[in-house]
Amino acid sequence: MTHDEYARRDATALAGLVRAGEVTPLELIEVAVRRLEQVNPAINAVVYRMDAEARQRVVGQPAARQLAAGADRDAVFAGVPFFAKDLLSGYAGHPTSGGSRVARDLVVEEDTELVRRVRATGVSILGKTNVPEFGLLPYTEPELWGPCRNPWALDRTPGGSSGGSAAVVAAGVVPMAGGGDGAGSIRMPASCCGLFGLKPTRGRIPPGPRDAEPWRGSVAEHVLTRSVRDSAAMLDATHGAEPGAPYRIEPPAAPFAHEVDADPGRLRVAWTTEPIVGSTLPSADCLQAVAETAELLEELGHRVTETAPRIDGRAFARAFMHMVAGEVGAEFEDLAQILGRRPRRTELEPLTWALGLVSGAVSSRELAVSLRTLERAGKAIGQFFTDYDVLLTPTVATPPPKIGALPPSRFEHLQLRLVGALGSGRLIKAGRLLERIADSAFEYTPWTPVFNISGQPAMSVPLHWNAAGLPIGVHFVARAGDEATLLLLAGQLERARPWFDRTPQLALP
Repeated sequence: MTHDEYARRDATALAGLVRAGEVTPLELIEVAVRRLEQVNPAINAVVYRMDAEARQRVVGQPAARQLAAGADRDAVFAGVPFFAKDLLSGYAGHPTSGGSRVARDLVVEEDTELVRRVRATGVSILGKTNVPEFGLLPYTEPELWGPCRNPWALDRTPGGSSGGSAAVVAAGVVPMAGGGDGAGSIRMPASCCGLFGLKPTRGRIPPGPRDAEPWRGSVAEHVLTRSVRDSAAMLDATHGAEPGAPYRIEPPAAPFAHEVDADPGRLRVAWTTEPIVGSTLPSADCLQAVAETAELLEELGHRVTETAPRIDGRAFARAFMHMVAGEVGAEFEDLAQILGRRPRRTELEPLTWALGLVSGAVSSRELAVSLRTLERAGKAIGQFFTDYDVLLTPTVATPPPKIGALPPSRFEHLQLRLVGALGSGRLIKAGRLLERIADSAFEYTPWTPVFNISGQPAMSVPLHWNAAGLPIGVHFVARAGDEATLLLLAGQLERARPWFDRTPQLALP
């Protein structure tokens, strides 16, 4: 199989070829690895390779049985090459660095529950993808691995924190890859890389066995894909609570994959370009993307109204920063147990170290107030959907930014290094440096994080490219538990404005 033949098919179609005996999983591995070796020096998307292990699983088996261990010939993604995000997704016998020097060589002893379910779909796992340290930033430029680059423009970010996964899919190495979303980390890279990215409802996908509620339940894991049906089929294969899960979500009335080709009917769609958090209006390109999408929705028969939910965005940003700082501090405690010592400042990036210090300076009362602020914001957001089926916003405020353009700035990095060396969380907190950095980050992404807090499903859909050829996604949100409506709408939009054949012309050295 040539790469052109491979890239013309999504994961569902490739698995169909495997089941029909027209191609073997080993052949698909070889096509993907050749493409990886061609493009990864330019995009720096993959940081751990596991393709040798993937080959060993199939070499020597009859072609009809060349499937990943634990899968069968009828598995939904039998033999399809796949990459995992190097954060949360633990694969037994392999490191999960989380983009951090401190964890670079920490080998995981058991698969996470989601990884077990992904393996059972029949995919061939070829490696793990680049992430910012601990997934803290909306771009992927970790000091450990270096910046990941956008296949649409190598001087641009693919977004974050699932930037490596987005880049490896956009570059045509695999048709889908794993992602996780705590503030937009599936949706933002999907927007930057011209992909479909769905964040499921809180509790739809299990995070165990170790964790029950990463980032207080804000994190949802899933995949980035080129087609809607691949995302829906993977959701069908992986959803459902595990024993001890803190949330129990009603199972779908029908398989998610069935929704993709169905008629969504007439939806009540609210739309806005006003920031929910922060104050900066989106760029002209992002405004145009939303306006054109609203017009398309009207043409498709939906009732479209310009309106938006309202919360105290400034209070939300402060509370979110306190929550994240607390989670970083808790991660330090976990690392101390694993390492048998405390993490060292030199093993962590300045922002991460500063957040960990601040976590010790935030009182239990302050943290409780912040969590209550987030809970109330989430409730207000959820109540907005009493009158609307879907909300449309930009995914991010600008086209993909250039590498190094997003906060912290170089000067802020220097400040973080200086105050971090003093080791005083109280000093960092009093100086409000982290608050200023958080405010700047929310100017880039003033929509996505609030729906992590509300727990609602949300998706970025690749419907727009600007004059420079850069992809710009648009963002849709539905009620908690209602991924079905999003997939119905996504399928309709995919039919109305197909994007699958729109791929980057990657300029390779």
